Amino acid sequence: MKKLGLILLGVVAVIVALHMLGPLVGLAFSGLFVWLGMHYYVKAKSTFAKVMWVAVGLVGVLSAISNIPALIGLAAIFVLYVVYKKWNNEDAPLSLNTTKENDPFTNFENEWAKLTK
Repeated sequence: MKKLGLILLGVVAVIVALHMLGPLVGLAFSGLFVWLGMHYYVKAKSTFAKVMWVAVGLVGVLSAISNIPALIGLAAIFVLYVVYKKWNNEDAPLSLNTTKENDPFTNFENEWAKLTK
């Protein structure tokens, strides 16, 4: 039953991701324009070149705003990743907050808690 749910969730995620392929490509090009605008703005020497690269960056930002539905496609791709990890019985990282076990501050906090008991 669990495998059936994973298959159904995966199929729905594939359909959504394929449906959002156009906005995803548009969002990628928008990000490219924003990156180009920022990158060449920093390298530009003249004021005219800086104004032109800011304009390129603004075109990228406006294009990215128009491709907001691509975020649904990104979420569907993430769901496909999680389904794949669950299918192979691997742990899928669902939180972006990962802590190191060798973090000196965490170790200090643990040692301090032991000393103050």
